Amino acid sequence: MIRILLTGPPQCGKTTVIQKVVARFPGQAAGFYTREVRERGRRLGFEIVTLAGETALLSHADFPGPLRVGKYGVSLDNFHRVALPALEFRPGIDLIVVDEVGKMECLSERFVAAMERLWNEAPVPLLITVAEKGGGLIASLKAKSDKMLLTVTPANRDDLPAHILKLLGRAIPGPGPNP
Repeated sequence: MIRILLTGPPQCGKTTVIQKVVARFPGQAAGFYTREVRERGRRLGFEIVTLAGETALLSHADFPGPLRVGKYGVSLDNFHRVALPALEFRPGIDLIVVDEVGKMECLSERFVAAMERLWNEAPVPLLITVAEKGGGLIASLKAKSDKMLLTVTPANRDDLPAHILKLLGRAIPGPGPNP
């Protein structure tokens, strides 16, 4: 089964590519993406948005606690409650989307285990954004031989959704998507 990884520097358009693919994907997609939380032009954190419409704060500059990435406190409780159920394969799902595998998400051992399970067992394509830099799961996914790794740049980000939809169209049964 096809495993597509999107990587690139922060703010290169990885999430936008994911959103465009999901919007045009003809089947049923599950999973989540992350969205910046901004106030008066300043980024204060990130929230998880499932493809079913659930949201929860993943991180915020005002979150206390020992789990921090840069200036952001990270809430694994919110992440586990909202993101992990969105990654469970169910009949009728044709694609699982994970945006993103980054430092915050990798603080969760449960997430790391869920990703390994998905990679090895999901009977559907996976579309995953992965941080440009990092060890652990980030490096492990990039090192896998059974994946397609695409780097998102400002020059290619507008063309990538159609390219990815064509790749997915070859991987799922049925008529395939129209790019």
